[in-house]
Amino acid sequence: MAGWQEDQLHLLLTIDDERELFDRLSLVARGLGFDYCAYGLRTPVPISRPRILMLNNYPLGWQARYQKRGYLAIDPTVKHGTHSSLPLLWSDAIFASARELWEEARSFGLHVGWAQSSRDARGMGGLLTLARSDEPLSDAELRDKAAKMSWLTQIAHIGMSRCLGSQLLPDTESHLTERELTVLRWTADGKTSGDISIILGISERTVNFHINNAVGKLGTVNKLAAAVKAAVLGML
Repeated sequence: MAGWQEDQLHLLLTIDDERELFDRLSLVARGLGFDYCAYGLRTPVPISRPRILMLNNYPLGWQARYQKRGYLAIDPTVKHGTHSSLPLLWSDAIFASARELWEEARSFGLHVGWAQSSRDARGMGGLLTLARSDEPLSDAELRDKAAKMSWLTQIAHIGMSRCLGSQLLPDTESHLTERELTVLRWTADGKTSGDISIILGISERTVNFHINNAVGKLGTVNKLAAAVKAAVLGML
């Protein structure tokens, strides 16, 4: 396990292009016995309409069908990944709420699958899915490969976040001063500018100066949105 990890770690963490990285992930997945690999990356903001990037080597017909039918919105594996980092094994029960999706996926040869999500300090979420057409995942195979699959999930997320983080979350490059962060923390706790001025022993005008700077750097419309965004991005 250690030797395998070292070999893959070096390769996966030295790739700076998401397509090249995904191709490498697919090769590792094949080495673990899976014909197909998929990786989805989701930004934490905007909260109402997060950006989602998806890479996979599924059959082209299934890729088109999945997009046309809007299956992303009802995919139980995606829903599970947003609430839990525990691995998920495909089954009839898992897809009970999306029978049409499940039946169509199987018609394209996607019968067996495993998925696990991950999340980093910036709130960026990722979901790795490994799938194949036959040979159900036995308990023995899972015991043998589970550690490698979960490890691959984390490394894939680190690599994809590195390749795409600044592109998908440019606001994380914003350099807020310590004072700007402090006033946003108090704002997130519901304190007014007047309250914060008393707490910090500075004028209310100075508090508003720092708040306005933070709002501008984060590209938000008001101080509440700035506080929420900073918190979601792990700045606070």
